[in-house]
Amino acid sequence: MSMIAARRLRKKVTTLELRSLADTTGDRGLVVRQGAWMFVCMKLLPCIVLLVSMAASAEETSYAAARSAMVEELGLYARLVDDTDDGRIGSAVMTSMGTVKRHELVPQQQRRFAYENRPLPIGYGQTISQPYIVALMTELIEPNADDIVLEVGTGSGYQAAVLAELVDHVYSIEIIEELAARAKSDLARLGYENTTTRLGDGYYGWEEHGPFDAIVVTAAASHVPPPLIEQLKPGGRMVIPVGGRFMTQTLLLLEKTDTGQMITRQFGAVRFVPLTGKH
Repeated sequence: MSMIAARRLRKKVTTLELRSLADTTGDRGLVVRQGAWMFVCMKLLPCIVLLVSMAASAEETSYAAARSAMVEELGLYARLVDDTDDGRIGSAVMTSMGTVKRHELVPQQQRRFAYENRPLPIGYGQTISQPYIVALMTELIEPNADDIVLEVGTGSGYQAAVLAELVDHVYSIEIIEELAARAKSDLARLGYENTTTRLGDGYYGWEEHGPFDAIVVTAAASHVPPPLIEQLKPGGRMVIPVGGRFMTQTLLLLEKTDTGQMITRQFGAVRFVPLTGKH
């Protein structure tokens, strides 16, 4: 081999060795960079989790404060509309109102208004009732811990949740499929195992689970549905708004005597969405 050929061969080998070294170094550098990122992520992850947890905790604290303020407002409002010292709303119902997370039962865009004493839209032309009305209707049925209650008109599930804090079991019927599905999911997520919901026409009640100690109707009917009267126990109570959509609606309390007679009392003008269905 000539001197020139030997030099060319040596140069070629050296070039290949350098390229190999560069490739190896590059791979090692990539591994190092990946390892560094993993190390940084592992160090930052607990901090991120902590920040998210702190934000969630602060949000829950804010909602809890708003809920407490709502309960205080309800107490004042109740005394304004009633001449007695304590108003119409008892301590058990007030405790329930202060426990149920209303913000978890309204659409996301309505959460900032959740603890204002007013109705809110929940979609599909429906609303969640004003907290005072929810408290009043709950108080009027005089709930007991061993009661079985029927609710007609699940809506968001808020009234069912308030009742579930006070009674043994709540059966609730909703005629709008999307609302029925959402309320069922939300009530389960919030741990209300003593609620059972279904899709259906509430006008006809839920006979297989009756008779009921109390019935709460959260939509205005043109008249008191006879099937609901039949499914109410002797000694039971039903609260229902009666009247048309464009007419004056009146909140009625019906009490069934031991002989089956109905005693009716009126509790002022209200405004509810209509009770819909094929009846």
